[in-house]
Amino acid sequence: MEASPLDRAWSRGRTSLGERLQRLSAKRWLIVQCALAAGAAWFVAADLLGHDTPFFAPIAAVVSLGTSYGQRLRRVAEVTLGVAIGVFVADLLVIQVGTGWWQLTLIVGLAMTTAFLLDGGQLFVTQAAVQSIVVSTLLPDPGAALTRWTDALIGGVIALVAATVTPAAPLRRPREQAARVMKKVAALLRAAGEVMVDGEAERGLDLLADARSTDHLIRELQAAADEGMSVVASSPFRVRHKDNLRRMVDLVDPLDRALRSTRVLVRQVAVTAYHRRPVPRAYAVLAAELADAAELVAAELAADRMPVAARDAILAIGDATGRVERSEVLTAEVILAQLRSIVVDLLLLTGMSQVESTEALPPPPRWA
Repeated sequence: MEASPLDRAWSRGRTSLGERLQRLSAKRWLIVQCALAAGAAWFVAADLLGHDTPFFAPIAAVVSLGTSYGQRLRRVAEVTLGVAIGVFVADLLVIQVGTGWWQLTLIVGLAMTTAFLLDGGQLFVTQAAVQSIVVSTLLPDPGAALTRWTDALIGGVIALVAATVTPAAPLRRPREQAARVMKKVAALLRAAGEVMVDGEAERGLDLLADARSTDHLIRELQAAADEGMSVVASSPFRVRHKDNLRRMVDLVDPLDRALRSTRVLVRQVAVTAYHRRPVPRAYAVLAAELADAAELVAAELAADRMPVAARDAILAIGDATGRVERSEVLTAEVILAQLRSIVVDLLLLTGMSQVESTEALPPPPRWA
C-alpha cells in the first residue's frame, strides 16, 4: 500500500532529525573545546591579568576555533589582527569625532578599508568591522585600546594551544565518510538491479530521486578530508597520521566518479522501466554482484585499508561483462556500458591506474 503524504513527511522528519543528531555527535568535541577555550581565555585575562570585563578574549578564542578543524591557524591570525584593527580604528576616531550614526558609518568603512588594504581574508575584514562597531557604540573607552587588543591576543593564543589538542575523530571521518559513500553506491546498485527485474516505473523514479540527492555525500567527504589534513598540519601530536590520511584523501576523486557513474546507471534504469523496455536478467545479476563488491570496498575503507582485497571480485565482474548476452534495446545496452564504467571506477579505488583499470575489461560481448 502506498504511503500517505503525512507518512512520507513523518519519515522525512525522522530522517532529518537523525541527520541533525549525527552532525551534533560529530561536532561534540568542537563544542566542548570552544566552551573550555572561552572559559580559559576569560580566566587568563580577568583573573590572572586583572583586565576588567575582557570579553574580547573569549570571543577571539571561540571565533578562532570555529566549528571545524580546517584552517585554524589562519583563523587565529585573522581574528587577532581583525580585532586589533577594528579596536584601533574605532578608538582613534571616537576620540576625534565622537559617536553617532554618521561616525559609525565612517568608522566601519575605514576599519574594513584598512583590513582590505592589508590583504586580509573575509574573516579578517569581518572581525575588523564587527569589533569597530562594538568599540564605538557599546564601549567607547579609548584608554582601554591596548587592553582590548591584549584580550584578543590572549584569546588567539588560547585557541592556538587548543587547536593542537585534537581527538582522533577528524582523522577517522574521511574513511568513515568514504565508507558511507560506497555503502550508498552499493545500495543504489542493488536497488537498480531489482528495478531491472521487476520493471516497476514508480520504483525506478523514486530510486532516481534518491540517487540525485547524493551530492552532499561527496561535499561532506571533501570537507572531512580537508579537516583531516588541517588537523595533521596544526597538531604536532597527529603528524604521524599524515601518510595514511593522504592516501584516503587521494580517493575522493575516484569515489566521486563511482557515485556519479552509479547515478547515471540509475537514470538509465529508471528510463528503461518508465518506457517498459526489457533488460536482460544477466545485467541485474551484474548490478547485484557490483553491489556486493562495493560493500566489500566500503568495509575495507571503514577498516582504514586500501580496498585491494576487493580487486579480484571486481575483476571477475568486469570479465563477466564481456560474456553476457546482448540486447536489441538501446537503453538496455546503455545499462551494460554503464555497468562496465562502474567496474573501472571501482578498480581505481583498489589502487589501479586509469589505463590499468580500462585495459582490465574484456571487449564487450558480440551480438548473437
